[in-house]
Amino acid sequence: MRGVIENISVIGTGYLGATHAACMAELGYNVLGVDIDPEKIDSLSRGELPFHEPGLPELIRKHVDSGRLRFTTDLEEVGAWGDVHFIAVGTPQQAGGTGADMTFVNAATSSLARSIKKDALIVGKSTVPVGTARRLAALVEEESAEGVRVTLAWNPEFLREGFAVEDTLRPDRLVVGTADEADEAVLREVYSEALSRDTPWITTDFETAELVKVAANAFLATKISFINAFAEVTETVGGNITTLADAIGHDTRIGRKFLNAGVGFGGGCLPKDIRALQTRVGELGLDHTMRFLDEMDQINLRRRDKVVTLAEQILDADLAGKRIAVLGVAFKPLSDDVRDSPGLDVAVRLFSSGADVAVYDPESNKNAAKRFPRLGYVDSLTEAVTGADLVVLTTEWNEFKALVPSDLESLVAKKQFIDARNVLSAEEWEGAGWRFAQLGRFFNDA
Repeated sequence: MRGVIENISVIGTGYLGATHAACMAELGYNVLGVDIDPEKIDSLSRGELPFHEPGLPELIRKHVDSGRLRFTTDLEEVGAWGDVHFIAVGTPQQAGGTGADMTFVNAATSSLARSIKKDALIVGKSTVPVGTARRLAALVEEESAEGVRVTLAWNPEFLREGFAVEDTLRPDRLVVGTADEADEAVLREVYSEALSRDTPWITTDFETAELVKVAANAFLATKISFINAFAEVTETVGGNITTLADAIGHDTRIGRKFLNAGVGFGGGCLPKDIRALQTRVGELGLDHTMRFLDEMDQINLRRRDKVVTLAEQILDADLAGKRIAVLGVAFKPLSDDVRDSPGLDVAVRLFSSGADVAVYDPESNKNAAKRFPRLGYVDSLTEAVTGADLVVLTTEWNEFKALVPSDLESLVAKKQFIDARNVLSAEEWEGAGWRFAQLGRFFNDA
């Protein structure tokens, strides 16, 4: 019989794990973050993160100093110490395929189960294909020590990069998949502070809990792709895609959020998760069920093509030797994540067409340079746009959203701009004499 929950471990100290560990310490628990990488453990112990997330470094340093948060590579220590163990390792896209790579989740769960020395609950937070939790629950039962009660529940994460601390401490809902009322009671205790604020609590089976996260991401991807499909129409016939989105967004059945036409979605979750979902339902014999997601993916990728096409149109089809400033290569603001980034993809395509590309992102230059070192990375907006034949805005950082024509006109070689996120006023820029293009808007090149 488990007593009061005091000690929590988090297996995996990447984006999800580091955030969850720090927030559990903030809620008053003693927390051990676990990783196999000694260098990562040393860095985290100093409050240093290999990624950008507002507020997280300060929270980690606060609780390393308070003594409530420690980091280790020793799974045996964790197994003898923890009451609840969260699995927060990655499920990247398979190399050469579209399914989720379960190597890390499988290994972490198996190793942890063998290490646990007292009654405990393992809680999966990683995004996994449906059917994983039930399989892992059987694995835990098989590999845990005789006489020790170790069970498994699934508690998917819903973090937004840039808001991860807030989303963990003040979630908009909590979903728990479990086959055991006692395990639910444990997690209700862990999340008691959130529940005291009437946070919606949904208890369900393993399969539903697994599907909730991928269903949410698939819906968001569909909504973004939907408005971008209409942007393809307004680019051809005319019209205002933003006004269209505003108008249908007033319908409460639809809503305005995520109806922003632009260069599309990216990052480490949405693209990977919708592809993994398609793969998984195909394995289940439901080849046609999620086929629409493939078209959503293609719409999303075509938005990147459109930016390059506009650049070619503005620069008379010859990009060779032209200086192009690309503003933003993080897949979204408040993040340094360049995985499947539309902005970085566009920058690489422009470079591959012979352009001299100057990239500036407030947080992501370093990560982008690791992936594509041949691009020209600069340290300021001014340096990026100086001498530019064309400026392309691909990530809607506040620094870029605040731009007005007078900020750039004395710096650029030519007053030409592509707003691939639809965050600036076309009337203002065109009124100042700029050739100005936006996605979802008919571009008159006369």
